[in-house]
Amino acid sequence: MAALDGKVCVITGATSGIGRAAAEKLALAGARLVLVGRDRAKGEETVERLKALRPGCEASVLTADLARLAEVRRLAAELAALPRIDVLINNAGAIFRHRATTGDGLERTFALNHLAYYVLTRLLAEKLAASAPARVVVVASRAHRGASLDFDDLQMARSWDGWMAYRRSKLCNILFARELARRLAGSGVTCNSLHPGFVASRFGDNNDGLFRAALSLGKRFAAISTGRGAETPSYLASSPDVEGVSGLYFDKCRAVEPSAAAQDDRAALRLWRESARLAGLPEELSALA
Repeated sequence: MAALDGKVCVITGATSGIGRAAAEKLALAGARLVLVGRDRAKGEETVERLKALRPGCEASVLTADLARLAEVRRLAAELAALPRIDVLINNAGAIFRHRATTGDGLERTFALNHLAYYVLTRLLAEKLAASAPARVVVVASRAHRGASLDFDDLQMARSWDGWMAYRRSKLCNILFARELARRLAGSGVTCNSLHPGFVASRFGDNNDGLFRAALSLGKRFAAISTGRGAETPSYLASSPDVEGVSGLYFDKCRAVEPSAAAQDDRAALRLWRESARLAGLPEELSALA
């Protein structure tokens, strides 16, 4: 990792799991951290942990429920007031056994795992460009392989399956990063997505029954540590090796090819347009024009 002295890094889902481990790595590199989580107490505990890990570390916490568009917009307004943002790591996410909709009428996996990334990054695009060179890091997953998007039932109202909803949301992450990188070309802001590994975190613990048991069993026997899971997002946030690199998908700190569906530029454009419609945003990144 390169030194990040004075660099402002924003991490969503930063109070546990991969997000928290990435915050620790970036703190040790000298970054100024803004942590985003749902629980203020956990956020403040994480801040204290970072300050103990690196005395003098500058860290603060903002709270938001990223499954709600109004909360994402409020968070974006608070973050836009920062002097600069050098790195934005979109990491918050979850898997749900049962289908439910948010107050915005959106399926919650889609709302949290994809649309929150899209809206927050869109609303911070001008700040990121003003801070260039800057980086957007999108935490996706190898689980996207084998998934495809049904634009006639994007939020799976007709055929619900919690695992497939998660896999499709991770495909959305990669397509979003790909299209965003295209639109940010020449702005000094890069965007890359990644697979962190199957991490032994609290992922999936919000569920019950056999669904939770299966995830717990897998984590017990096949998962890597949160520290190892944080290696690739931390690498993309800081390494000089990827300076100027944009629009790629990484695994174990190496660029690899995602699935064919994740390289479909027409699907990426269609997802971008549909996301803009759902969020009530213009299609174009006019602030960067």
